[in-house]
Amino acid sequence: MTSALFESHLHSLPLVARGKVRDNYAVGTDRLLMVATDRLSAFDVVMGEPIPGKGELLTRMALFWFERLAHVVPNHLTGDDPTSVVAPDEVEQVRGRSMLVKRLKPLPIEAVVRGYLAGSGWKEYRESGSVCGVALPPGLRNAQQLPRPIFTPATKAEAGAHDENITFAQAAGIVGAELAARVRDVSIALYTEAAAYALERGIIIADTKFEFGLDEHGTLTLMDEILTPDSSRYWPVESYAAALERGDNPPSFDKQFVRDWLESVRIDGRPWNKKAPAPALPAEVIAATAAKYREALNRLLSPAS
Repeated sequence: MTSALFESHLHSLPLVARGKVRDNYAVGTDRLLMVATDRLSAFDVVMGEPIPGKGELLTRMALFWFERLAHVVPNHLTGDDPTSVVAPDEVEQVRGRSMLVKRLKPLPIEAVVRGYLAGSGWKEYRESGSVCGVALPPGLRNAQQLPRPIFTPATKAEAGAHDENITFAQAAGIVGAELAARVRDVSIALYTEAAAYALERGIIIADTKFEFGLDEHGTLTLMDEILTPDSSRYWPVESYAAALERGDNPPSFDKQFVRDWLESVRIDGRPWNKKAPAPALPAEVIAATAAKYREALNRLLSPAS
């Protein structure tokens, strides 16, 4: 792994946007260079400390899933080498942590699929017995597997704001009924195949979110990143049963580790208000988080057990 990259600075390409993790640059009018930095966000706040190697790990994982799931839906990869579009002195900022992708018209919804009850879904279920308008059986527990994966869309929030869960009907009102149904069906197909693959390698993908756009022909295209610990809950199979019995979230391979630490922090005797600036991450939390990401990738690339 190279040294940590908190923020990229390319002089050869115009910066389009800095997201929570990725810095996007325009390559002509039809492509984007997406640079995965080592930034980490939790509760929609970017931490002040990078996780060394995280951007490279995320990129390797996303490329793996894009290739494995390419038969389900087209994706935004161009197949071109990202280092070919930057100046020689910028190659080290880009190498191993970037994707050169097609420029799409993004859909203004997040495509969330849940196979297990956790996070905001668990909170909503306790209040209403449903998640995003999807009625669920009574008596389910935190972290319990759902009878079948469900599509629970969300709005895309502006930087610094929180995504809002919405119903399928609301999603259809935003993008149209036909396109919403296509997004739902493709998302569930992607999740189902990925979850089965991961389970054979000791990982439960509890839930995940996808982003889609339309190309110049109106073709639905998978974009951004997919099925990484930044966009999914990854649980180790060996810890799941005991956690379910306790009613806890299993210890995870994803940034839930950081979320749990942040929930435990007290500032002047009070919990962090989940607004910037975030509490400084201790060295041991940074190291443990990096190790979680590495283990997730190693498991995914290992033979089925």
